[in-house]
Amino acid sequence: MSDKSLILTHEQIIQKTRRIAFEIYEHNFLEKEVILVGIHDEGYNFAEMLKTELKNIAPFETKLVGLKLDKAAPTQSEISLECSDAELKNKTIILIDDVSNTGKTMAYSLKPFLKIKVKKIETAVLVNRSHTQFPIAVKYSGFELATTIKDHVTAQLNSESKAVYLI
Repeated sequence: MSDKSLILTHEQIIQKTRRIAFEIYEHNFLEKEVILVGIHDEGYNFAEMLKTELKNIAPFETKLVGLKLDKAAPTQSEISLECSDAELKNKTIILIDDVSNTGKTMAYSLKPFLKIKVKKIETAVLVNRSHTQFPIAVKYSGFELATTIKDHVTAQLNSESKAVYLI
């Protein structure tokens, strides 16, 4: 593995997560329930962090749902939600991942929602690299990072010492 550069420290990740939670609350303060859909693995970990922050500030209920897909081969893998379609009907959905590179993962992650009548879908990421190749706009972003497409950004959010690295 090549050298890695620290982009976000544990404290910065907590701060950015809290800010995104306030933004989600500001844009959805009239809702009774918001569904946080975290893309496994690190996107789900980030969604858990957002759920904790929202619980502290927002009066609405938050439900955490996992979404599984093979990020390397999304067209060939099953994309599954860890809840029933009925639980999402007429709800506000926040689709969450750790890093947005090209928008590909989020674009394919929308597939299960195409057969459900939801109220609205918004997107949130910890790091947005803005190399958009798919028509996905990130609504809530913790950190905008200008990199080359060859660079790799990795988030470690499931440990006590959370960090984001550029490799």
